[in-house]
Amino acid sequence: MSDTTTQLHPSPASATDRYPSRQAAEPRITNRLDPVVYGQAETGPLDASQLRFFEDNGYLNLDHLFSEAELGSYMQELQRLRTEEHLKNAPEAVIEPESRELRSIFAVHRSSEVLRELCGHPRLVAMARQLLGSGVYIHQSRINYKSGFRGKEFFWHSDFETWHVEDGVPAMRMVSCSISLTPNTEHNGPLMLMPGSHQRFVACVGATPENHYRSSLKRQEVGVPDDKSLTKLAHECGITSPKGMAGSVTFFDCNTMHGSNSNITPMPRSNVFVVYNSVDNTPVDPFCGLAPRPNFIAERKDFTPIALPNEG
Repeated sequence: MSDTTTQLHPSPASATDRYPSRQAAEPRITNRLDPVVYGQAETGPLDASQLRFFEDNGYLNLDHLFSEAELGSYMQELQRLRTEEHLKNAPEAVIEPESRELRSIFAVHRSSEVLRELCGHPRLVAMARQLLGSGVYIHQSRINYKSGFRGKEFFWHSDFETWHVEDGVPAMRMVSCSISLTPNTEHNGPLMLMPGSHQRFVACVGATPENHYRSSLKRQEVGVPDDKSLTKLAHECGITSPKGMAGSVTFFDCNTMHGSNSNITPMPRSNVFVVYNSVDNTPVDPFCGLAPRPNFIAERKDFTPIALPNEG
C-alpha cells in the first residue's frame, strides 16, 4: 500500500494521457500505473486484512453494513422515485431500451435529501477516504433499478475507461460503492466482478461519438472491451459475484472489470451506486477531445470534500 499524493489541481504534466483508449485500431492490455490502496489500517475503519483483500482483488463485500431499521427510509425513497412518472422524462433518467421501465436515475445525492444522506453516510465516506488516502467528493451517484422479469444486463466494462476518456479523470484514484436495497442472489442478475482485473487496463477500440452518453447509458457499444481481452482476463482472474441481503455494500476499484446479467426472476435487484473520487484527482479536459459529459453524470463543479461528523 502507498500513501502517494498528487496535486489538488492537476498541472499540465499531470494531464498527460497515461491510459490511452479508443485511439488505436487494435485493443491492448497494459499494466496499471497507479496504486490501489493509498491509506493504512490506522487511518480508517477497514483493518489490514480487508485492505490487503481489496488491493489484491479490487473489491470488498461488507454484509449487513446497514440494518433493516436504517434501510427503511432509503427503500421508501427508492420506491417513491420509481413511481414518479415525470422523472422518466428528466435528463437524469435512463429508460430501458425495450420498455418504459426506469433503468437508472443519476445525481440522486443532488435531487433527494434522503439519498444525499446515504451517499454521504459517515461509514461509507470513512472507508472511501481510507482506500483513497485523501478527502473525497462524489463524482457520480445513481439508483440502478433492475426490475423483475425485464431488468436488462450491463455488459462487461471498466468504469475508469469511460471516466478517463469521456470525463477526463486522470488517475485510478476513485472507488465505487454499491449499496444493496434489495437482496442480491445468484439468480436476479447480481454484480459480477473479475478479481484482480483492476491491475490491468484494457484499451478499447472505436472513436467516441459526440454526446455518446445519450446512447451508452442505455446500451454501451463504444468503450466496452473486446471478446479476446475479456476471455483472457476471465481465464486469468475468474469471475465472482458478491451476494447478500439488503443492507450489504460492495466497494470496488474504478478499474475492476465488472458487469451483470439480465434479471428474468420476479425478484428485483436495486441498489444505490455512488462513486467517490479523491480531491487530488479532479477531472481535466476529456481525453477523447470532446465536450465533457453533463454534470449530473460526472461532477466538474463542486469538489468540496465530504466532512465526517466530528469534523463539522
